[in-house]
Amino acid sequence: MKVVALTPDRFSEFIGLVNALAEYEKLEPPADDAVDRLYADAFGSAPRFTALLAVTEHDEAVGYAICLETYSSFLAKPTMYLEDLFVLEEYRRSGAGGSLFDAVVELGRSRGCGRVDWQVLDWNMLARDFYARRGATSMSDWLLYRITL
Repeated sequence: MKVVALTPDRFSEFIGLVNALAEYEKLEPPADDAVDRLYADAFGSAPRFTALLAVTEHDEAVGYAICLETYSSFLAKPTMYLEDLFVLEEYRRSGAGGSLFDAVVELGRSRGCGRVDWQVLDWNMLARDFYARRGATSMSDWLLYRITL
C-alpha cells in the first residue's frame, strides 16, 4: 500500500473517507462550511494540518491520516499528534493502516518530534489492538478534558 500526501485534486476522495469515518463512529459528517474550512486549512498559506492518503495499486484512496504538531515543554520538542487514522472496512488488514501509521511516525521523526500522541475511543477494540501490536501503550494516568467553543 502506498501513502501519498493529500493534494487539491484528491480532496473529494479525502472528504469521502472523512464521511466514512463519521458513519463508522455514528457521527454527523462535516457540514458544507466545515468541508470548506478543511480545504482552506489543508492548502492555505499556513496549513493547519497534514493529511496523508493510503492508495491501492490502482490509485484508489482507501484510508487517510490527519496529523499536526503540538509542543512538549518538558521534551522541548514538538509532538506529532495523530488526529485521525481511518481505513475503509474492506481494506483493513491490507497494510493500509500500518502504512499510514508508519508514515505519520516517519513524518514526526523527520520534523524532529520527540513523540507521537493520539487518542482511541474506548469501544474501538480494533484500533486499540492495532496500536498495541505496534508497541503503543495507553496513558491511563491522563484524562481527556474538553471545552467546546
